[in-house]
Amino acid sequence: MQQIDDDEKQVLNWRRLYLSKAKLKATTNTSALLSGFAMVAMVEIDMDGSEPPPQFLIVLFAIVTTVLIAVHLFALMISTCILPNIEAVASVQSSVQSSHPNASDSPHLRLQFYIELCWAFSNAIGIFLFLVEVIIIAWCKLHHISPTAAWVSTSIMLPVLVLFVVFAVRFYRQLVTHKYECTTQELEELQTL
Repeated sequence: MQQIDDDEKQVLNWRRLYLSKAKLKATTNTSALLSGFAMVAMVEIDMDGSEPPPQFLIVLFAIVTTVLIAVHLFALMISTCILPNIEAVASVQSSVQSSHPNASDSPHLRLQFYIELCWAFSNAIGIFLFLVEVIIIAWCKLHHISPTAAWVSTSIMLPVLVLFVVFAVRFYRQLVTHKYECTTQELEELQTL
């Protein structure tokens, strides 16, 4: 009976390790891509033409772009620091030479807070800021050429922004509910032993 419990703990631990690894890899890709786009936008946007955007738009653009880059680079830094340690343990598990690898050798449980923070920064805050940035860039580039085009761009992006927030909140709530139900079931099983 004790062996079964230990085996189940080990399976659960490996599952958590692979989930942490997947989150960190996704965060690395998302953060690198979106922070790169934001950097290019900051460098390439032309605000000194014949009719530069209003001062508040320039300031807003600078704030959102800088925060966007900072959030993604922070997530990228966390991911870059933790991911190699997790991958080292995971690669030992997949190696033929290791017959009894131990998932607890990985720091994924101890660093779970940072993994979740990294995931939230990249996939919630970072993508939200990126969508806001698209709206601001549309206004900076189009305000003097065609305010109608800027309004159309905004009217397309605002529902996307709202859908993103609604999806993120619903997804997170369902994920928390699922984790709660699984934990409750595990506790009930332990009490019946």
